[in-house]
Amino acid sequence: MASTLCAALFQCWRTALQQRLRGTLSLNAAAVVRYLYGVPPGLALLLGWWWIGGGAMPSPSLWVIGLCALGGLIQIFGTVLLIASFAPRGFAVGTAYSKTEAMQGAIFAVLILGEHLPGQAWFGIGLGVCAVLYLSLAGRGGSVGELLRATTQPAALCGLSAGACFGLTGICIRAANQSLASPDVVLGALLTLVMTNAMQTVMQGGWLLAREPQSAVAVVKGWRNAAPVGLLSAFGSACWFTGFALAPVALVRSVGQVEILFTLAFSRWYLGETLKTRDVIGAVGIVASVVIVVLS
Repeated sequence: MASTLCAALFQCWRTALQQRLRGTLSLNAAAVVRYLYGVPPGLALLLGWWWIGGGAMPSPSLWVIGLCALGGLIQIFGTVLLIASFAPRGFAVGTAYSKTEAMQGAIFAVLILGEHLPGQAWFGIGLGVCAVLYLSLAGRGGSVGELLRATTQPAALCGLSAGACFGLTGICIRAANQSLASPDVVLGALLTLVMTNAMQTVMQGGWLLAREPQSAVAVVKGWRNAAPVGLLSAFGSACWFTGFALAPVALVRSVGQVEILFTLAFSRWYLGETLKTRDVIGAVGIVASVVIVVLS
């Protein structure tokens, strides 16, 4: 519980800083800073915990490395989509769309794993769909044409896709932690974090060098503003990975929905965005739906 609450706070804080970087960096450059500048503090956390605990460093198999690489790649897409969702309607609304990740994870479990969901879970899913539609249609007409246009707007498509990516990332990381089978759960979680961030830096950093060399230079030159993003990312990811190692992904993501409360606070008092009542109602509706699904 404590690790997940801290993860939600660090993640929200880091995302708010990334949103500010969008004024000076491209979309992909703003996304890559969390990995590039997250590796050093993540490595420091790993070595510090290993030195304090005095246990043996786990030896990852190729399967574990592959799961970390897959989860890291999916998270890259999710991060880019999340940042892209902010521009159309703001930080809070884009994040609210992405918070359907736990609800989407329940649907993935049914379609991919063949798991059964009780009626209460489907009620929660229905509530979530209604909340997303309400958020999409805020301030628009109620015709069929308006409905279709609102649910296919960039904020909705990017935010919902980001949620799907983050849900799948959690599944990959939990599988990697279980396969690692480290006696020290926290040490294993930190090791998967460092491996994942290192591979993400190579993957997205290499793409940035090849496609946007000027943006790559800007990432290095702007290290003073980018370094805090990496630091918060390392702390947040360390807490998330520890949570995934200790509890089911759906439970961790459910507790993590408190991030929406942090998001509304950061959006209003840190980024200076104006929140409308309907945006708050829609965001709360999404959170409620996710909680109902997981508690079922």
